[in-house]
Amino acid sequence: MIPETKKMDLRSILVAVTLACFASAALAHGGEDHGPDDKAARPAAASAGMRQPASPQRLPDGSLFVPKQLQRQIGLRTQPVRVGALAATVELNGQVVADPETGGRVQATFAGSVEPGPKGMPVPGREVARGEILAYLRPVSSAIERGNQKAQQAELAGQLAIADARVRRLEELEGAVAQKEIEAARIERSALRKRLAATSASIDSAVPLRAPAAGVISASSLVAGQVVDAREILFQIIDPARLAVEALAYQAGIGATLISASALSEQGALELQFVGGGRQMREQALPLLFRIITPNSMVAVGQPVKVIVRTAHEIEGAAVPRSALTRIGAGETAVWVHTEAERFVARRVHPQSLDANRVAIVDGLHDGDRVVTEGAGLLSQVR
Repeated sequence: MIPETKKMDLRSILVAVTLACFASAALAHGGEDHGPDDKAARPAAASAGMRQPASPQRLPDGSLFVPKQLQRQIGLRTQPVRVGALAATVELNGQVVADPETGGRVQATFAGSVEPGPKGMPVPGREVARGEILAYLRPVSSAIERGNQKAQQAELAGQLAIADARVRRLEELEGAVAQKEIEAARIERSALRKRLAATSASIDSAVPLRAPAAGVISASSLVAGQVVDAREILFQIIDPARLAVEALAYQAGIGATLISASALSEQGALELQFVGGGRQMREQALPLLFRIITPNSMVAVGQPVKVIVRTAHEIEGAAVPRSALTRIGAGETAVWVHTEAERFVARRVHPQSLDANRVAIVDGLHDGDRVVTEGAGLLSQVR
């Protein structure tokens, strides 16, 4: 018979060997797939673990699923809207022009040849002072006209010589000749001298071209020696700090109901101040003049702009930034509404301009909707 102590030791050894066999079997088969039950259990185990951030996707109903982490990465910004009374606006086509109070132009008063001024030929961008000599204009004429002027000059010179001799004779006979005859001869001689000087100046002397206003040369394509015709524009001068916008209004009563105005250009928004409007139709419209009061506006004369005029009339709608507008589908205008934490819905809208930075949504939005104001274009690219 086996002693009781030896039986206890044998049992302990058998239990240890059995546990070691089970452990090695588990390690040997831990990464194998044993059947469909194990495959079905894996997604459940993965979902029970830590959730990985999903990619944005378009849902069957047309809305977008965008994870919070991605919203922060692309910089999405939203703001709630409030539906209420807004000022009605009218969009006008306009262009930047020189301010009539500060701009000016230099034109040729007669046909002539251009010569450089004291500082050389003016070039675009050069600053000039009021009254500064920009260039000289030397008259040019045909051979026949020049011959006639030379003949007139010679005739006046002969008449002046005769008048000069007559004055000298009368002065020698002073006392014997009436004083009024001597004075008349002197006046005639002086008049002939002035006529001869004027005729000589019209033939040879150059006329200075002066700047009518202070500013910078905005346009000039002249070169030394260029021959120009009468009334031809030689230089245009503007003050870059004081420019204006001219717009054409097809409704005669806009000027009476106008509250404020702004313009939208490629460089950004411009704040405008209404100066006045004409009362004579031009191209079936009335011209309206606005002064640009935005400092350091980087616009050029002749540049087209979209003028947005606020009137005293009111409309019902929600004001949103222009950056909230995007294109979807077949070029339709829409805004993205943040309906849930990670869900966005596109709403087709009909915007109307409020000013250069905002538009009014007259339908498609409700009071309290959160509209995407930054990153709307990125949401439209999700497929």
